[in-house]
Amino acid sequence: MSITMHDVARVAGVSIKTVSNVINDYPYIRAETRQRVLDAIDELGYRPNLSARGLRSGRTGVISLIIPDLRNPYFAELADSVMRAAKRQNLSVIIEQSGADRQTELDLLAGSRMQAVDGILYSVLALGEEDAHLLDAVTTPLVLLGERIFHGPTDHVTMRNAEAARAATDHLLASGRRRIVALGAHRGEVVGSAGLRLGGYREALDAAGIAFDDRLVVEVGGWFRSGGAEGMRGLLASGTPFDGVVAFNDVLALGAMRVLQEAGLRIPDDVAVIGFDDIDETRYTLPTLATINPGRDEIAEVAVRFLVERIASAGGIAPREHLAAFTVVARESAPAPS
Repeated sequence: MSITMHDVARVAGVSIKTVSNVINDYPYIRAETRQRVLDAIDELGYRPNLSARGLRSGRTGVISLIIPDLRNPYFAELADSVMRAAKRQNLSVIIEQSGADRQTELDLLAGSRMQAVDGILYSVLALGEEDAHLLDAVTTPLVLLGERIFHGPTDHVTMRNAEAARAATDHLLASGRRRIVALGAHRGEVVGSAGLRLGGYREALDAAGIAFDDRLVVEVGGWFRSGGAEGMRGLLASGTPFDGVVAFNDVLALGAMRVLQEAGLRIPDDVAVIGFDDIDETRYTLPTLATINPGRDEIAEVAVRFLVERIASAGGIAPREHLAAFTVVARESAPAPS
């Protein structure tokens, strides 16, 4: 038999109205009474009916996180960070995957399930700046994550892609590497992670007075281990000399490292490697992978806070942009310069 508010009220020795006020965070309740109700909720394992609560208050206490692909460890760990940040705001999170498909990204925004949440955190990949006007029709409070739609009509929380990629390249340059590979390029892309990170890589070379060599830019399809492995096999087969690799995400770096080691190359003695994202796995690879920590927890915390503020404001906040801080994490694959 399911636990009801009547049961909670009986155990706590209060009225059903008081239980409802506690659940809905009504501010004018004595601390002792509030705690008694919360203790009863914990004792009984009561879970509020979110649908009924939404009908009464206009809020469900649920937000949606739309990400491209949970197979990508960065997005899986971002989802974890968002869920922890949301919990601190007493919010639950529904996770949807878009598959980086443009029509799916649009359909998810227009779907009926979006009407059942208080707000949306949206990591967009397939939509571009030319699609920004489509967001005007979205009535649910929305915060964008990632690089796409820079000047849309809502808040935007992202990482410092170009600056961080430049710092990663500088890290290898400082250790004496001069033939550095950019692994993970998407030719012709300007707006998007690959385009921005390639731009940062080129800025570092320019500042060091090193000529850009197009042969060292390795294109891949998806940013998965297989893409890093295939890209590195192609580079080795071409005979192009190199002594460092800036991989545009960590799993590309992991795929490349496997191929380098199979080819008998030593990391970092022969080739230094640095990734991007600081996923948990990088601490346990052999060698451990140097990387960029892009501020994932900060992105999640700020995005959830922006969304909570936007939900409460009922549309009264001008669009905001936040760029998270990053750090270079030196590890065995690319130690700090001595």
